[in-house]
Amino acid sequence: MSKAGILTFHRCINYGSYWQARCLAEGLASMGVEAVLLEHMSDRVNRAEWQCALQPLLPAATPREDYPLYKAKIRKFFHSFASLPLSSPFPLENPAAMDDYPLIVVGSDEVWNLRHPWYGGYPLFYGEGLRCRRLVSYAATFGSLTLSERLEGWAEKLRKFSHISVRDLHSERIIHETLGLEPELVLDPCLQFPQTMNASRDDGEAATYIAVYGHSFPTWFQNAVRRWAGDRDYPLVSIGYRNDWADKQWIDASPEDFASFISEAKAVVTNFFHGCVFSLVNEKPFACVLSDYRSNKIRDLTRLVRAEHHVLTADKTPSHLDVILGNPLPTGISQRISSLRDRSNAYLSHALQ
Repeated sequence: MSKAGILTFHRCINYGSYWQARCLAEGLASMGVEAVLLEHMSDRVNRAEWQCALQPLLPAATPREDYPLYKAKIRKFFHSFASLPLSSPFPLENPAAMDDYPLIVVGSDEVWNLRHPWYGGYPLFYGEGLRCRRLVSYAATFGSLTLSERLEGWAEKLRKFSHISVRDLHSERIIHETLGLEPELVLDPCLQFPQTMNASRDDGEAATYIAVYGHSFPTWFQNAVRRWAGDRDYPLVSIGYRNDWADKQWIDASPEDFASFISEAKAVVTNFFHGCVFSLVNEKPFACVLSDYRSNKIRDLTRLVRAEHHVLTADKTPSHLDVILGNPLPTGISQRISSLRDRSNAYLSHALQ
């Protein structure tokens, strides 16, 4: 087997970050690559990550009774992290201390987002100082970074990559306009390698609850979803975060709990990128709403798989919500994902050689 290190955000207390890292590592293993997640460590990043996990709804304060639940959620993530294929640890600020690799894959996740609140600005995510013979990216993204922001001195670092792929149209446009290159557009690892998440999937009849994933939803969206679910006697169950407008809260779910929870739901409402991804993986009806931080990612994902009509806006009628939540996903979406999966696999096969 060939060997590769994967450089991504694998220790975030975030279901999507955990699963994209795990799916990429196990997906590369299925292609004959001995892949490990590069175990970069930083006390500063850890403090920021854990503080965010305990107070995810800022500027709204975390209710006192929720702190034990968020702490339990963090402990469950730590348990899941321990089972990941990890490299020897090295300081985030000193990649020279890492082991040598013939190949390093940078991505997925917002590895090139200079505005990321604690990972932004670390040059190793742009390939600087990494100890390897060859660099490629897989499904990397600039996230909320805009074309108008300064990339001088950063974008040029990406020329050291022998192959570049991104997961959204926004990042594709930034690469093209700053470097004059045409990156490959590929699927997020969760969509590309869903085998791990589907291993324990129950293909029986879906439960009657509606999964709520995300937080800080606009009031009009809350009201529309509550009316729709209430008219059909579907309880709204919020996972990972408190949403008081939901009927039930499951704050301390583990990453494995989350995967099962979405796979068994009747439908999903979300304002998170991976809420949409997991809905697509499990072929669940879903409705999403854009937020400032995630608008690029969600808009481009739904355009990419031809699911734009699942993005809800304040002017959409209740009948539209019933169409997207009350019916199976159109077959054209799964066909598009299958086509993109073939293209992503071809990119990886070429980049890994």
